[in-house]
Amino acid sequence: MGTIVERRITARVQILVAVTLAATLYIGAMAGGAQAQPANANDTARLLAGMQPAPGSSLLALTKERTWQQHANRLNAIFAQVENRQLTRIRIWSRAKLTTPSPVLFYMFSGPDFLYANAFFPNATTYVMSGLEPTGPVPDLTKLSRDSLAYGQRGVEESLSSILTYSFFQTIDMRRTLVAGPMPGTLPILYVFLARSGKVIQDVSLVRVDEEGSVHIDNGVAGDAKSIRGVKVDFVDEEARQKTLYYFTVNIDNDGFKNSGFMRFCESLGTGDAFIKSASYLMHRDHFSEVRSFLLERSRLLLQDDSGIPVNRFDQALWQLRLYGHYSGPIGLFANRYQSKLAQLFEQGHVEPIEFGIGYRWRPQTSNLMLAVKTDAANDGAVSTAEVGPVSGEAPVIGEHGSDVNGTRRANEAETHKASRGRLRHGTKVVRAGVRARLSHARAGASWSFWSPSWRD
Repeated sequence: MGTIVERRITARVQILVAVTLAATLYIGAMAGGAQAQPANANDTARLLAGMQPAPGSSLLALTKERTWQQHANRLNAIFAQVENRQLTRIRIWSRAKLTTPSPVLFYMFSGPDFLYANAFFPNATTYVMSGLEPTGPVPDLTKLSRDSLAYGQRGVEESLSSILTYSFFQTIDMRRTLVAGPMPGTLPILYVFLARSGKVIQDVSLVRVDEEGSVHIDNGVAGDAKSIRGVKVDFVDEEARQKTLYYFTVNIDNDGFKNSGFMRFCESLGTGDAFIKSASYLMHRDHFSEVRSFLLERSRLLLQDDSGIPVNRFDQALWQLRLYGHYSGPIGLFANRYQSKLAQLFEQGHVEPIEFGIGYRWRPQTSNLMLAVKTDAANDGAVSTAEVGPVSGEAPVIGEHGSDVNGTRRANEAETHKASRGRLRHGTKVVRAGVRARLSHARAGASWSFWSPSWRD
């Protein structure tokens, strides 16, 4: 009898221990779940940028990995260099020269370059960016193996190499690095730039724009063939201001810009500012005339290097210009895009220096910028303090015969621009047959205004 009682007591004790253990495990799991939040877009962006995610993030454990720590150290080092060499100086320049920006920034041919868009235009509230590179899926790092995450981090570093070194992306490299790997597309690069710029991502949505320019959530279902795909990122900046970034994968030649609905979407935003750099001189070509006309019509302020809109497309009645830096012509890859009129302006006009490099002429003291402000905007006070002034006046007529243009191009600095294994190699041969000397070959007794109608060829 005693044995039976003892067995029953033992069984009850075992049941009680089992229940207690199960309850303990359940409470522990609930507590752990309360501390470890699901990975959100901002934590993902910070991890990809080599920055610590929020306390309690489910991604926090990944920061213990040696490969992530090496990734973070590399990005910390290179972003510190870019900050000192470029971004701090650009922000100082921007505060002095772009004092009344518009809420909307159009940055065509940008690729995922939010870094420089934010440095030059930190006060915009809506950024519209475009490129040929696909957005890719929204990254979910929790689904990647340790090896895949390490591989993806190296891919991010490789994709960033060119822009962090030279201030622009190389199209050939982007087509390679942004397609392969466990984190394809431009979105991981946008994440890195947003995080490194001090932004807090609130929401990320893959979107599509229909033929009428309306934006819809992209649910992955095939829609209108003319719809374009992209991403909408809502974020707050360092001053807790609500902002939105759009990036669209779209070819903005005449057919792509006008017929895809992208132009109508941009028109729906009203007027804005525009930023153009390292744009392969595409708007020098007739089959990019639609996007060129849009920017000239819809921009109140336009900042560009010489790879943007040709200077002879700016009408004196509508624009005031200000020149910065040094113009020595395009690099060798784009030698046929030399602008003799722009060279003349830099020779004869008032030109202010810039303390940073930008664009294809990325070395300091070789870069150029042109700030164009619409006169009606300046008159109504919208950009009246943007420190702009007309660059015009009387000067000798420059012959526009082919021999003069070609001769000036040959006189330009000849510089090779080769992409090799993800890096640029610049071999420079300085042949400075002076543009200044050519300007003296004027037609006796003749004079012209910088804004002569004959320039609008």
